[in-house]
Amino acid sequence: MDETSSSPAGSSRPAVLLKALRDWAGTDGSVWAYILKTLCAAFLTLWLALRLELPQPGTAVITVFIVMQPQSGQVFAKGFYRIVGSLVGLSVMLVLIALFAQERVLFLLSASLWIGLCTAGAARYRDFRAYACMLAGYTATLIGLPAAVHPETAFMQAAWRILEIGLGILCASSVSALILPQSASAALRGALDARFGRFAAFVLDHLEGGKHDGFGKEKLHFAAQAVGLEALRSATLFEDPGMRQRGARLARLNNEFMSLTTHYHALRQSLERLRADGATEVLARLVPQLDLLREILRPYRDKSLQIEQAAQLSAVLSSLSIAVEKAAQQARSDLADEAALLDFDTATELLASLLSALHAYAQTHASLDAHRHARESWKGEFATQSNGLAALVAGGRTALMVLVFGLFWIATAWPSGATFVLNAAAVAALVSASPNPARSASQMAVGTAIAAVLGFAVTFFVLPHADGFPLLCVALAPVFALGAFLSVRPATAGYGAGILVFFCVGAIPANLTTYDPARMLNDYLALILSQSAAAAVTAIILPPHSPWLWRRLARDLRLRVVQLLDRRDAQSAVAFESGTRDILSQAWGLSAPRPDVQARLLGWTFVVLEIGHALIGLRDALASLPETPALSAEAPWRQALRGTGRSLMRLFLQPDSARREHVLAGIEETLALLVRTSTDAPSPNALDGVRRIRSYLHFMRSTLLDPQSPLYPPTLHPEGVRHAA
Repeated sequence: MDETSSSPAGSSRPAVLLKALRDWAGTDGSVWAYILKTLCAAFLTLWLALRLELPQPGTAVITVFIVMQPQSGQVFAKGFYRIVGSLVGLSVMLVLIALFAQERVLFLLSASLWIGLCTAGAARYRDFRAYACMLAGYTATLIGLPAAVHPETAFMQAAWRILEIGLGILCASSVSALILPQSASAALRGALDARFGRFAAFVLDHLEGGKHDGFGKEKLHFAAQAVGLEALRSATLFEDPGMRQRGARLARLNNEFMSLTTHYHALRQSLERLRADGATEVLARLVPQLDLLREILRPYRDKSLQIEQAAQLSAVLSSLSIAVEKAAQQARSDLADEAALLDFDTATELLASLLSALHAYAQTHASLDAHRHARESWKGEFATQSNGLAALVAGGRTALMVLVFGLFWIATAWPSGATFVLNAAAVAALVSASPNPARSASQMAVGTAIAAVLGFAVTFFVLPHADGFPLLCVALAPVFALGAFLSVRPATAGYGAGILVFFCVGAIPANLTTYDPARMLNDYLALILSQSAAAAVTAIILPPHSPWLWRRLARDLRLRVVQLLDRRDAQSAVAFESGTRDILSQAWGLSAPRPDVQARLLGWTFVVLEIGHALIGLRDALASLPETPALSAEAPWRQALRGTGRSLMRLFLQPDSARREHVLAGIEETLALLVRTSTDAPSPNALDGVRRIRSYLHFMRSTLLDPQSPLYPPTLHPEGVRHAA
């Protein structure tokens, strides 16, 4: 009896242990694996640099710490752009040294302008191209300022720098790919499979209304995930030929998911407004269609969508499209009231758009199983959006900092002045993409202070007693492990970067090692002071987390609608969707200390997406109309529609109550003219097109009348976020 009862428990212990190990491997285990790979790459690089007698092995090791990432694809991508940025920066700096070697002030002015330009480029792109711009700036500084003192050695210093950087990248890439590899491709596939299940749960939880706070947070999560997955997709192109073959489909899938969430948001908002208006008859007619949507999504709730399941979902949606259309036609025939009919047509059009977007998403997901597929021929592209003024401010701030600090160095003849200037430039460039550069620079300053204490202790009390490379690794490993552990956590990443980078500056022996305590203390003092000064400058001179940038980003959000309406700058649905979400992702991080500002920015994003997609649907409906006198470009309703578009542009350029009322009046006039046009429609297709146009206009009117909208009169303010700030 005892044996049989204990057998199941005994047999379950290995399974429980295995599950615990898997859970640990997915959480803390991945952190320790990253630390192990970082140590292996750093010591391999150090050993090779010493064996090859490179002048500054510390530079190669610093490169390892800079490019090392949890996934190998990110390491490859970052290493590639580091090489490109370094080559460009060093080439420019050699030209500047050749031109201004005898004029330190002119050289400093030219160098500060170049570094400012590169920092502005980093703030403009905010992806791996931003990293290349950043490297082009501060790598030039690291070589240019010391070489300006001895210009005859400039070329050899640049050559050695490239060799040391290349060695660090090679070792980091090899270790990342060979030791406990974690591929960006696997992470991307897992994220793509899991997010549809979360979206299905999101739809099922919020379709009936309510849970407004959770709805907004989930929408924000999907927006941030779209931006993150685009960066991850870019990294997989360096890692996996199969993912590179599917690159356009992966970008298309990401865009289709963004479109899917926007179409669902529009449908839910329409249903919420019908509930608020007490339109019970219309809601009752919509129940059969909404039940079909629930039946489609219920099996996928909180489950991963595999490729085979995506193919099944696509087939189900193809077969159900006719059933949904028939249900809509039958329900529509029972409605006699014109206003109720318009509400029903609007909700039905939004539901049809959602199902169409869902079908497109399922088709693209299912196509990932094939190496080549027709859906790969897609010309869309994720369009990042940055505020030009913010980029110019970041570049100007860095250029001014380098120029002022450089003049201080020249005036004082400080022996460590070059270290002071070049480190300030490097830190300013590194933190330029951070939502709070002052805090990031302050963290790096604290990490550098810790590195100074540890570096001095290791250099003068430990290394003299270390005989041979193994003991050197033992002496350095605890500091490297501490820095890597801190750097992998977002809250302490600045401390970790400061420890890793600036410990290497002083503690790693060069191939011609000199022990000079006074020089080391002087250099570490320059490093700490430069980072503290950089933190102070970024906190004082137009910091990006202050209200001026929130207002600019709110205006950028509104301009997305203006750009859709402007024929000279008409955007595709892909560019509109991705650019709007990218602005939201930036604004949300920058306004983290202000929940009221975040709520207002989120409100503007919802309004922009609703109006924008209505305009895109309206544009498509207009393009599909047949050529008849009643539907021609000179028809009265078309002229009224163009006038409404101009009013809408003025409203989103400078919101106020009068402009909003003007837009609403234009929509009412266009709708009234369209009612008369419906009787003159020559064919069922023309009648269907007119019905779609009326539905989109009605949805736009409902959005403008929504009491929760930032365009609603009680909260309307001409300067957008200024009222909230």
